Amino acid sequence: MTRERAKAILDRLGVAVADDGGGEPLESVDPASGRIQGCIHALTRAQYDARVLTALRRFEEWRMRPAPKRGEVVRRLGELLRGHKEPLGELVSLETGKIRAEGVGEVQEMIDICDFAVGLSRQLHGLTIASERPRHRLTEQWHPLGAVGIVTAFNFPVAVWTWNAALAAVCGDVCLWKPSPLTPLSSAAVQALCDKVAAEHGADGVFTLVPGGSEAGAWLCDDPRVPLVSFTGSIATGKIVAARVAARLGRTLLELGGNNGVIVLDDADLDLAVRAITFGAVGTAGQRCTSTRRLFVQRGVAPSVIDRLASAYRTVRIGDPLEDGILMGPLITGAAVDRYRAALAAAREQGGKVVCGGRVLERPGNFVEPALVLAPRHDAFPIAWEETFAPILYVFEVADLDEALRAHNAVTQGLSSAIFTDSLRSAELFLSPAGSDCGIANVNAGTSGAEIGGAFGGEKETGGGRESGSDAWKAYMRRQTSTLNWGRDLPLAQGIAFGT
Repeated sequence: MTRERAKAILDRLGVAVADDGGGEPLESVDPASGRIQGCIHALTRAQYDARVLTALRRFEEWRMRPAPKRGEVVRRLGELLRGHKEPLGELVSLETGKIRAEGVGEVQEMIDICDFAVGLSRQLHGLTIASERPRHRLTEQWHPLGAVGIVTAFNFPVAVWTWNAALAAVCGDVCLWKPSPLTPLSSAAVQALCDKVAAEHGADGVFTLVPGGSEAGAWLCDDPRVPLVSFTGSIATGKIVAARVAARLGRTLLELGGNNGVIVLDDADLDLAVRAITFGAVGTAGQRCTSTRRLFVQRGVAPSVIDRLASAYRTVRIGDPLEDGILMGPLITGAAVDRYRAALAAAREQGGKVVCGGRVLERPGNFVEPALVLAPRHDAFPIAWEETFAPILYVFEVADLDEALRAHNAVTQGLSSAIFTDSLRSAELFLSPAGSDCGIANVNAGTSGAEIGGAFGGEKETGGGRESGSDAWKAYMRRQTSTLNWGRDLPLAQGIAFGT
């Protein structure tokens, strides 16, 4: 039934999944059953080079197409995504194991990004700067970079591509997409929609799929024809990507690990906090880069928060992600289940106590229970300094906000963070330079669920990149400073006199 269900969704999408790769098979394995539900093939090196050349030929025209006209192509892509939102969201759920609401929500995020990018296509603005020289005009303008390599992860197999590709396309770039080999059907389905848009608008080569494993990612990293590589994934792999691209003096945009923390103070609205923490820790089975992994609770409310969380965890229905009422699906692979087991074993050895959940479910698929772990001091609990991509929440009791901030900021990751408090002073301290050291800092809102209007990314080993909203578009362009002399004299800057 697994293949039949995947085929039925693809039939509802009305797209033909292209499979012209000559390399190894990339199998889509249903994480809820462990069965193969489809397959495409990786590209050979010759096929990769051919697709890059096609994209670069398109770039010569695309960079000169007016940006609002480029925006029309992205607008049409958004329209197709709207028309295919439900089946594409279900396909995402089928491949990743995230529940249907999250799968469909991911496609909505793609639609929102397309809307954002269409507006952006009329706002790629530079600067006019006052010149110190008479009858001179000094400006800064932005030009397309060229071919942008986009390497995405399994947990957001299509939305993260859109964060990059929609913005890069309106900026005048062409996009080479190396998706996760764990989610080949979702990426191939989106590419089929892109091909339809390209045929309608004479834009073949703007959006190009480069399916493959680690070797395809290495081709992008080492390719001097690709000035920017945007990589989403683990810190360990991100370091390799950064080094390989830097070796040829290319650019990287890195979205890496996030060991995200929430602080709950005595004056917090506990109902609000518990709802946000539960979704942050349990949503997507803890497989978001913004998932809540560490919780710092002030001692006065710690017993109540722990009891409320345990009660909430016990109501979480685990099962087939496309079934109504399910709140948590499976982990992505059996290896992810092994890492879940190992992390909990390490937590127990280091003095942690599992107060809720923590079992691997004896059934087909990669199902586990969300785990709530009472931990000793943060500096005496090394497992909490690592990011385990699983629904494990470590809970620390703290005396005050100062202690919580010291522990919160001690880890090497710096993506998302949150505080729950009704104190204006505590909230402002958390958002100040002395507060959270993360790229995302929220007050009375959880660590997950970032809006597309704000730039998304983190600090420290999270990579420092920014994608999606705000001025993230500048990462996909090159800056040029220009001077125009409309006089008949040639004054030099800094008042330098040279000869006569």
